[in-house]
Amino acid sequence: MENYRTSSHSRHDIKYHFVWITKYRKPILTESVGYRLRELIREICRTNEIEILQGHVSSDHVHLLLSCPPNLSASKIMQYLKGKTSRKLMMEFPHIGKQFWGRHLWARGYFVATSGNVTDEVIMEDIKLQDHPEPSDGGDNFKVSSGGR
Repeated sequence: MENYRTSSHSRHDIKYHFVWITKYRKPILTESVGYRLRELIREICRTNEIEILQGHVSSDHVHLLLSCPPNLSASKIMQYLKGKTSRKLMMEFPHIGKQFWGRHLWARGYFVATSGNVTDEVIMEDIKLQDHPEPSDGGDNFKVSSGGR
């Protein structure tokens, strides 16, 4: 419970592991470009109340573990990160624009996985033990409780 974040109407612990790559896996995220990318990611996260738990900028890809508020979807977070960093890096480092035609710095997709403190099995067991569910009707895993909870 001590790791939960609180907002005006919720308590949450939502963590995403993101990985995305440069277009054609070109190793351009080195030296000043890598440091500027890190600075931009920190700025975007701070603006959106996203906490960076761990991060790493490699020459051709980025890894991030983020703690996020519940009002932001993984796709929206990735839209902010890839869109804003691409635009700013292309403007600030002209040599990048020469390597990428079509004004696209990042490859099209990305990897995302959720991370939590408990396994799916623990959550399923906790849900199963809520109240006293109705008699089983052939393996249904979505019960309705008759109690007033």
